[in-house]
Amino acid sequence: MNLPWETTKRSVILVKKVAVVMAAGKGTRMKSELPKVLCEVCGRPMIEYVLDTLENAGIDRILVVIGYRGELVREMLAHRPKLEYCEQREQKGTGHAVMMARPALANYDGPLLVLAGDCPMIQRESIEAMFAEYDREPAACVMGTAYKDDPAGLGRIIRDADGQFQKIVEEKDATDAERQITEVNMSYYLFRTPDLLGVLDLLKTDNAQGEYYITDAPAVLLSQGKKVVALPVLKPIEGLGINHAEELAAVDQAMKQMQSAVTS
Repeated sequence: MNLPWETTKRSVILVKKVAVVMAAGKGTRMKSELPKVLCEVCGRPMIEYVLDTLENAGIDRILVVIGYRGELVREMLAHRPKLEYCEQREQKGTGHAVMMARPALANYDGPLLVLAGDCPMIQRESIEAMFAEYDREPAACVMGTAYKDDPAGLGRIIRDADGQFQKIVEEKDATDAERQITEVNMSYYLFRTPDLLGVLDLLKTDNAQGEYYITDAPAVLLSQGKKVVALPVLKPIEGLGINHAEELAAVDQAMKQMQSAVTS
């Protein structure tokens, strides 16, 4: 008997929206022995906010890529029995994390949302807007971007004279003019699954960390003549990073303010 997302040669795929949540990393810079996604924001593991938003946005199937202390992540999320897990035994980058989900995606050809489990400020409206753009004009990749008054440290979105996406330039590689660009990559990606799976093996490790980066996938798709859309629908708050304890405290405060605004 096939599960809802499984297919035979003649069957119809029932699942319409799938997400891969990357949750394999250790909270080293958080000064915690916990997996990073289990560090708490307002008393809850930060990944819980991500999963809540995905469910509220109508994601049918959620794959969680686990690695460091993966059994603890499973245990903490045991109240969500519909989650599926893929194991990343070695943490070789975000692109490698998605590679670990490849077997589970083999028979799926719809839109695939790829994002990190450490982005608790994610907003349902932003995810819905990305899917709406994909439905309006299907592309190999729809990237969620944002405009930030202070884009320091983030990859800039480079567009051509017609306003079409050209590439992402990391700040360390940007020219002075490119550093003035305020549209930034927020690492929210919506791929057409077969297109993404087709370029995973083309990702390279010629970077300082020697890792495979999902950030490189849009440029590879574009080089193949496929459509890539940079969609500036994300709110700046969704890009609040959590890489160390100070940033965790800042996000905790921002979450409290958001929750207060909703209840007031």
